[in-house]
Amino acid sequence: MEPAAGPAEGGCGPAGGTSAGGRASGRRGDWAGGAGGNWMATHPTFTEMMSLDISDSAQIYAAFVVYLDLLEGRNWHEVKHVGVAELQLICLHAREREQDSLQVMVPVPVHISLSHERIREIMQKASLPQDDPDTPLSVTLAIVESDSTVVYYKMTDGFVIPDPPDDTEDADNKQWRKKRKKLFK
Repeated sequence: MEPAAGPAEGGCGPAGGTSAGGRASGRRGDWAGGAGGNWMATHPTFTEMMSLDISDSAQIYAAFVVYLDLLEGRNWHEVKHVGVAELQLICLHAREREQDSLQVMVPVPVHISLSHERIREIMQKASLPQDDPDTPLSVTLAIVESDSTVVYYKMTDGFVIPDPPDDTEDADNKQWRKKRKKLFK
């Protein structure tokens, strides 16, 4: 797993009052969705997400926060939401750069517990089909805190050999060669 933390940009964080579904919040861990007025409830993408067959408003709110973070904060391309009713999740398909292949982001509120079985189910049902059958399934969990902080964890099915270092000085290093030999055995 590769963590990469970063707060979601754009001031879309929760600010008390109502949850993403419009219900009043009061319990600890509830998600709010009215920061800066009612702009989020009228955002076209948020209303599209609300119309999907997903019953958990916290999951919808998390998906929208990740959508904004990828599109506005990180400048990703072709960010599209896809409802997976079977998993009760909204996944995001996006490209980090225009020429890159699509990646699957799975937004998850921080208070949701995920078992190994649930993660495997998410990987099998949310992953995009691979061109190369030897390429392992891959999704990125986007864990969303109530203050709109998003932490990304890339999950793959099986082991993935790391890319060689960019620095040529490290490539000549004896330790690196030893590690590389062990990885390929």
